[in-house]
Amino acid sequence: MNGNGFLENLKFDLPAGIVVFFVAVPLCLGIALASGAPLFSGIVAGIIGGIIVGIASGSKLGVSGPAAGLSAIVLTSVATLGNSWEAFLLAVALAGILQVIAGMLGGGIIAYYFPSSVIKGMLTGIGIIIILKQMPLALGINGAIKDLHSIHLGPMLITIGSLILLILYDMVLAAHYKIFRIIQGPTIVVFLGISITWLGNQGWLPFVLEQNELVNIPVPSSIMGFLNQFHFPDFSQITNIKIYEIAIVIALIASIETLLCIEAIDKLSSKKHVTPMNRELMAQGLGNIFSGLIGGLPITQVIVRSSANITFGARTKVSAILHGLLLLMCVTIIPELLNMIPLATLAAILFVIAYKLAGPIIFARMYRLGWEQFLPFITTVLGIIFKDLLVGIAIGMTFAIFIILKNHYKNSHEIFHYEKDEKKKIHLTLAEEVSFLNKGSILKEFRNIPYGAEVIIDFSRTKVIDHDVLEAIGNFIDSATSKKINVQCIGEITQDGETK
Repeated sequence: MNGNGFLENLKFDLPAGIVVFFVAVPLCLGIALASGAPLFSGIVAGIIGGIIVGIASGSKLGVSGPAAGLSAIVLTSVATLGNSWEAFLLAVALAGILQVIAGMLGGGIIAYYFPSSVIKGMLTGIGIIIILKQMPLALGINGAIKDLHSIHLGPMLITIGSLILLILYDMVLAAHYKIFRIIQGPTIVVFLGISITWLGNQGWLPFVLEQNELVNIPVPSSIMGFLNQFHFPDFSQITNIKIYEIAIVIALIASIETLLCIEAIDKLSSKKHVTPMNRELMAQGLGNIFSGLIGGLPITQVIVRSSANITFGARTKVSAILHGLLLLMCVTIIPELLNMIPLATLAAILFVIAYKLAGPIIFARMYRLGWEQFLPFITTVLGIIFKDLLVGIAIGMTFAIFIILKNHYKNSHEIFHYEKDEKKKIHLTLAEEVSFLNKGSILKEFRNIPYGAEVIIDFSRTKVIDHDVLEAIGNFIDSATSKKINVQCIGEITQDGETK
């Protein structure tokens, strides 16, 4: 971009970048909280997603950072690795390397091979997990919910008040008044939470929030102190096979989330930008390498920040880079202010995010689409809730593949039965492409052909036919004379299964 173009777009990118920064702060902290990770790791991922991925990306309007969709993976993966955060960081860096390789090999098409029903089920399952994990923090309980006596009044009131404000903000204020779209609801509730913490500390409220009910980011006293906040991978775990399993899962899910987000964001853009998928995979991989090496959460392109970026008029990726720089300034200049944010405030923000992922309307919409969409969706959700993310996706994919094979089985051919001159006639027309998966349904038709019938096998529409199916047709023709069946073929197929 030339200098004049940069300055011309800056008047749009600057305010958009500031808005995205205000949206990103509570989301970075909240997602780290939902992931059971150090809160600082969420900010680190936001900084890397803004600056490193922003520079490397080919997306003009997409914004990257920690994603709610990966929180369940982080939570379970760290536990699998013996609660070693440093070992998990190694998996994140390796996932980044896998993404870079996938981008170089043209892996950007991967998103097209996952059924949308399974993806929606994954996001819905994650939403439900987030709600369940945030309930103790929303009620001020340090640990699992045991009894009503363990509920703290302060966090519960903050959660209820924040939820009311967020819902009111979305449904009324932002919908009807442009001024309320300039600063997003999560930013308002964060400032409200900080104010409540301050008022409580001054003795002006009937409760005071305890230290474990507030954000706790280290406050450095020097440059060295700031640098010591960063965590580094445990390279001694490089031979641990679980590291590689987790890296593959992170790379796969992060890539799918990113590519699906790109599709959505490109459609939202008024300029209808087309983001190069493979370059984006490499950019995300580069971001995850850096994030893993210095203690950040896994990164994807994220829909909430990206859509806010578009809504507030961004023109180029300068807005995404700017939001990353503002996050960096935030943790270096005002960490004390961040430490006044109640965890209950972040829980309320996550409840709203989770509801958008897993609200009743999602279930109703998927149900209306029919069982072929609903079955993979609901089995994915249940698998994630009762087992884990990977198992849920595997179950959903199994049902989706079964449905695909069932439809493929049915749609390989058309068959017409009729009588002419007192003889039974059967016209079997094969589809354009007939694979080995269709062999069973075609053999079933052959077995049902009655004695003495006249059969027409029509290849005229067929472009490619699998050798196994061709062999089955040949065997039927050879055995037809024993049943007095007269077979006529229309169209010619070569030895390799293609039409002449």
